[in-house]
Order: sequence, then C-alpha cells, then structure tokens
Amino acid sequence: MAKLYFRYGAMNSGKSTAMLQAAYNYEERGQHVLLAKPAIDTKGADEISSRLGVSRPVDFLIAPDDDVRALFAEHRARVRRDADASLVPESNEHPVDIACLLIDEAQFLTRDQVDDLLRIVVLEGIPVIAYGIRTDFQTQAFPGSRRLLELAHSLEELKTICRCGRKAIYNARLVGGRFVFDGDQVAIDELSTARVTYESLCAEDYLRASGGRLG
Repeated sequence: MAKLYFRYGAMNSGKSTAMLQAAYNYEERGQHVLLAKPAIDTKGADEISSRLGVSRPVDFLIAPDDDVRALFAEHRARVRRDADASLVPESNEHPVDIACLLIDEAQFLTRDQVDDLLRIVVLEGIPVIAYGIRTDFQTQAFPGSRRLLELAHSLEELKTICRCGRKAIYNARLVGGRFVFDGDQVAIDELSTARVTYESLCAEDYLRASGGRLG
C-alpha cells in the first residue's frame, strides 16, 4: 500500500541530501520519480541543492494557489508520453509510471496542498515522501508541517546537532549575524536586504539566545 511519509528535521539535518539520495535509489533501479518544491523557496530557483554540493532540477514548482494533485497528474502524463515515444513498436516492455513523488521544503505547502498529497497516495496509489522542518524561528509550526504531522502514515526525524553537541531541534534566525525573534514566518535571504541565516539549536541554547522566550 502506498504511504505518505514526512521526514523532518531542524535546519542542516541533511533533508535535501536524503531526498536526492532517495531519488537516486529509485532511478538506479530503473524507476521514475518526480521532484517538486514550493515556489516560495527561491534558494536555487528551480533546483534542489544539498550542502554536499549535489543538486538537480525539480520537475515542477508549487505556487501557493496550485492544485498539487492536478500538477502531479500533468507531469505524470508527460513522463508516460515521453516513455511511450521512446518505446519500439510492439515492445513487450511494461508501461512506465511514477514510482514516487518527492517534495522538498514541504513546510511551505498549504493545508489544502498537503491534503492533495494524501489524495495522490490513497486515490492514485503513488507514494509521496515530503521533507521539511517542523517549526519556524519562533518555535511555531508551519501550516504544511502541521498538516503533515496530522496526516502522514509515517513520520521520521532526521537529526542534527547543536553547537554544544546536543541534539538540535529548533531553528534560530540570525540577521546580519545576530539572533532575532521577531518578524515574518518566512524570510529567505534572497528576498531580504539584510543577510538572513539560520542556526539549529538545542532547547537549552535556544532559550539562552532568546532570553527564555518561546514564540
């Protein structure tokens, strides 16, 4: 049975690397995958990039008002057409289909778009693996992550460490190298006049940096 997977972790826990590895594993076995990410994530434009220097283009971007199931159907049909065009007439090869849909930065999806992912899994029989972070720099859940935590068949935490060596679970925002705890939920460096970066922290170091503030 196909399942909806949510693989989450703090910043720099290797989510994009894990996603690219999953895509490679499918394709090494001759299977086809589709890769997508929300259009709001302008880092790397239409690419998925890992900190290890590996990258590849996405098959489609998801705008905030997009119907993800319809987008998936469109690109699934394209893959099938391209495969059919390459087959020798009267070939005995099996029809090509998508083995898995992989979503990067899934926290930026809307609630309705996560619902679409579940429909793809249940009604189309295609596994979906979504990668993202649970909470923002104020420890508040992103709408997409909250819905994935509610709906996913399988939850898997990808771990990383804090500067102190403990497990990091929170994402702290820095502007110009200084921690900030106020501002919009989404602040991507390319859209900002000041340099925006993030650091993964354990609970102790997050509270120390925020002066005990949560949210």
